[in-house]
Amino acid sequence: MANVLDLRRRIRSVKNTRQITKAMKMVAAAKLRRSQERAFAARPYARMIASVLTSLVRRVDIYDPETGDAKHSLLVAREEKRVSLVVVTGDKGFAGPFNANVLKATHKFIEDHADVDIDLEIVGRKGIGVLRRSYGLASTAEGEQSRQNRQARTRKARVEITGEYGGLLDKLTFEKAAGLSNLLVERYASEETDAVYLVFNEFQSVISQRIVVERILPILEVGKPDIAGATELEKERIEEIARAAQSSGVSVKAEDTRQADEEASKFGTAEVDYIYEQSPSELLGALLPRYVATQLYHSMLESAAAEHAARMTAMDAATNNASEMIDAYTLTMNRLRQAAITKEIIEIVSGAAAI
Repeated sequence: MANVLDLRRRIRSVKNTRQITKAMKMVAAAKLRRSQERAFAARPYARMIASVLTSLVRRVDIYDPETGDAKHSLLVAREEKRVSLVVVTGDKGFAGPFNANVLKATHKFIEDHADVDIDLEIVGRKGIGVLRRSYGLASTAEGEQSRQNRQARTRKARVEITGEYGGLLDKLTFEKAAGLSNLLVERYASEETDAVYLVFNEFQSVISQRIVVERILPILEVGKPDIAGATELEKERIEEIARAAQSSGVSVKAEDTRQADEEASKFGTAEVDYIYEQSPSELLGALLPRYVATQLYHSMLESAAAEHAARMTAMDAATNNASEMIDAYTLTMNRLRQAAITKEIIEIVSGAAAI
């Protein structure tokens, strides 16, 4: 059994650790507030561009009346023989099960699509570190290589990593997300891939989150997410997040977007025939890639907010555990000290009685 001096050292060490975890919790809470604001600020634009496309689709022919073919390649659905999977994880640890849940959904998607070739586009250093140990890199790296080089590469395995984007979420901008989106759009338009899926942590509010697998290409219905799978957080996990948020002063209420949703839904609903200078194919060619980039950008913003919420919760739990350890060590130390004092008193009394 440890003596009093050892216990004092342990208590001092745990107190230092508690100070670190408490500071990390407050930092995560501050970053969560900013990430929430960015995610909420991006929602009106995402709704409006969806409304613009919906209005356009209602007023122009998106399919050729003679051949029946779609007037844009992103609207064409094909048999899925090769798909691209964008995995959005975090860049740092100490976030509880956040990264593990996203990677678990990724592995499940790969298992469920056992007869399909899968190209992985990994966002976040944590996902890169884990998935690299399971799957190999493609023979040519995406982004810097031309389309001819990508098409000519020799496939070594059913699942390969074709793109890695570490640190992308640190200072995320729309231009960075659009760069990845444009690459995916180009690959789909050139039939290098038959579908594009996205795995991320959907963040509606602090206590409303879920792991979502969403198909973003082809675009089958504008304005409605094509959810291929979703995993809700456990009730206990939601309660932990709520307690951590309340202790950090972070609001757990979802933003009231009813007015904005109503205004966006009314856009383009008037029975008016617009005169478009450009052809439908030209309009769709400009708006559809922008729509895909907006989806990807907003998903990354939500994933970043969810990561900070997970880290805040994990550090809150670590701080509480440290406090419990300090109490337990203090109680044990006091018992040992009291036992030592009692033993000395007994020795003194026994010695006095023997005289």
